Amino acid sequence: MKRSVALAAGLLLALGAHADERLPELPQLGIEPGSTSVIGVSSGGYMATQLAVAWPERFHGLAVLAAGPWSCAQGGLGQALGQCMATRRGPPDLASLDLRLREYQAQELVGEADALAGLRAYVWHGEEDRVVAPALGVALAEQLSGWLASPDEQLKVVRSPDVGHGWPIQSDGQVPPSQLAQCRSGGGTHLLACDMDVAGEALTWLHGELEPPGESSSAELLRFDQTPFATRGMGKAGYVLIPESCKTGGCNLTVALHGCGMTEEHIEDTFSRYSGLNAWAEANQRVVLYPQATTSLANPQGCWDWWGFAESTWQLDPLHDTREGVQVRALIAMIEWLEQPIEE
Repeated sequence: MKRSVALAAGLLLALGAHADERLPELPQLGIEPGSTSVIGVSSGGYMATQLAVAWPERFHGLAVLAAGPWSCAQGGLGQALGQCMATRRGPPDLASLDLRLREYQAQELVGEADALAGLRAYVWHGEEDRVVAPALGVALAEQLSGWLASPDEQLKVVRSPDVGHGWPIQSDGQVPPSQLAQCRSGGGTHLLACDMDVAGEALTWLHGELEPPGESSSAELLRFDQTPFATRGMGKAGYVLIPESCKTGGCNLTVALHGCGMTEEHIEDTFSRYSGLNAWAEANQRVVLYPQATTSLANPQGCWDWWGFAESTWQLDPLHDTREGVQVRALIAMIEWLEQPIEE
């Protein structure tokens, strides 16, 4: 009990230190649009797929950790809990989700089938996941296989035994032990001490052979003002990793989406700093954007909106999983801003 109170007090003090901080704007970096990837875990995995399906022409690759099929919740929290985390309501009906996709495509609310077919995709799930059932990762892989032009060449599926719910990392002594969760049981920061470089494996699959990370870093992890882009359920600040070589433009971009309980409010910059993406990004001229969701009464864990909470107050059928989704639009606006030429 005392430890929990101390941790809570420490977090409040840390957030209080940010309260009056004047944050810099997200910089325009002249990002090359042809090789952008999006990777997410848990609710961030669901949101990553929503982004890629809404705008497949904007993405080269999609990586999903510990999440299930696109649009699984279909705008309902009960569905999200009963069929898209646990499966007590039975497995997701992929045929009905495919019909939903076709209806959206007919209304131009998501990307065209040809653009979706061209994505590269990486799906990872821990077989000891007790938060999002591993069977849901299998369902996502099956769903993607039906969309991609050549699944054998475009899709990689990894199932890791003895690994729980979260984002596995290879710490190499660089991550403070207090910032790590147990590989099998998870919890805490949800950065799993599994000695697995999932970040590097995913990026390599999505983008081909990459330069290995260097031993030192000069990249800047910038905490920026997210309010020009933020909408319901998004925080006031986000993070972006900018390698020194990318400050003059011409680099590529990876968008990394945290899971529930992994926002700045919960774990400060732990995910943005220790995801494992940054070292690979710096070695390969990639910027990494870490947008931040936030907590609310409707969303106490700071999840990304994969079941429609941000729009259900005014929409009978939330469009959170389309181009009209307010969080989807906000994230795309950040990407478009980073693609703008650097101002002289």
